[in-house]
Amino acid sequence: MRFMSTEPAPSRIEARLSTFDTAMVVFSLVVGIGIFRTPAIVARAAGSTSLFFTAWLAGGLVSLIGAFVFAEIGSRHPRAGGYYRVVADCYHPTLAFILNWSQTISQGASSAGVAVIGAEYLMPVLLPERYRTPHASLAIAGATMLLLLTLNYRGIKPGARTQNLLSMLKITMISGLALSAFWIYWRLPAHAHVHAQVPVVAGSWAPRFTAAIVPSLFAYGGYQMTMNLGADLRNAPRRFPIAIGAGMLTVVTLYLLLNLAYYRVLGIDGIASSKLVAAALSGALFGTPGEVVFSLAVFLSAAGYVNATILQMPRSLYAMAQDGVLPRAFLRVNPTTQAQEIALLFFGAAMLLPAFVLGTFEKLLNYVIFNDTLTMAIAASTLFVLRRRPAAQPVFSLAGSPFLTAFYVACLLGVSLRAFTLDPLVSLTGAVILLTGWPLFLLGRRVFGHTPQSVEAESRLLCESERSEKQRG
Repeated sequence: MRFMSTEPAPSRIEARLSTFDTAMVVFSLVVGIGIFRTPAIVARAAGSTSLFFTAWLAGGLVSLIGAFVFAEIGSRHPRAGGYYRVVADCYHPTLAFILNWSQTISQGASSAGVAVIGAEYLMPVLLPERYRTPHASLAIAGATMLLLLTLNYRGIKPGARTQNLLSMLKITMISGLALSAFWIYWRLPAHAHVHAQVPVVAGSWAPRFTAAIVPSLFAYGGYQMTMNLGADLRNAPRRFPIAIGAGMLTVVTLYLLLNLAYYRVLGIDGIASSKLVAAALSGALFGTPGEVVFSLAVFLSAAGYVNATILQMPRSLYAMAQDGVLPRAFLRVNPTTQAQEIALLFFGAAMLLPAFVLGTFEKLLNYVIFNDTLTMAIAASTLFVLRRRPAAQPVFSLAGSPFLTAFYVACLLGVSLRAFTLDPLVSLTGAVILLTGWPLFLLGRRVFGHTPQSVEAESRLLCESERSEKQRG
């Protein structure tokens, strides 16, 4: 028998986020560390200037289409843990759990990867060269994740304020670096505009383009997870599309501007050979002091991504607990802070474990992109189902749908397949983790299963109990 899902108990999660708060979450979910690290991977895969920029333009276009696909889904279906909830309501809770189980691990791995690269940028600032080891990088990354978990444990508004600050620092940093590159470049004498060019790689352009667009889409990804904050955003049906649209348009503009700055100063060969390309650009423009300052700024950018992920992922666990496949403890939301303390601790483990198991950014990237694009394709396809249902109030509607939605889903499936061919072993690991969601769902339903009525009743009971404890305190 199909298990029917329910609406979140309104007494449990209150809408406290503004459009600006949510747009900043969108921005930081996308702009983690990718734009500071993946251009080197894209340049090596593309092998030519034209394919390098084609990959970034194509990735930006596909991601903009995807952002507006998820904007319409969020407008039609604003729920706590919406990334889980929409699949559960349109298809089945079993499929929703399998995808979101994988997504929880994937987002944890993605956050770990970003934290590791942020730590790599910070190490030259903090440590002498002899102490800059992989173990030191993992230690700094772990400390960063623990600090941000503590901030979000204090409540969703402190987490959102931290997010707004880190996001604005990112916007200022990226635009400032790119504009400085253009200003300094054009003021240099003609003979100073010398940088090596990577020769065009022999062979068909198609395999090189598909290999280049995989890391490009990784750098653009993350916007879809904003759906988990559907119950936290005030007037979500109207404001959700504004927030996700504004956030993604800002991202695409700044990414293209910064990649052009990389190219004008370093050249394609310089990009391809720079492990930390943003630091290389800053060093070329301002020398060692500039490299140090920018390394600090990139670390803050990485922290912003990790914080945005911590902010939204517990809501997905809340939705799964509502369907009786996770312990009831995941339903507990502090009425004062709106923080999910148990869910935060669980997701903290999901971040810290991949950081110490996988270790390198490239392995984390291949794992994340395979699972992310596959689950995003299924989640995006729910728009076909939602459009056949009458809307209770006016909602945002994507022009060109269903053709653009179908195009977007096809692109995601193609990228997932390409990621599999690039690193079959890591992708198979992701597939195994995905498939383990099915027996875990059956086990969860047997151990933790409850009816929708008991979920809502227990939510109210927990809320009343916490309020009584607060009054007694």
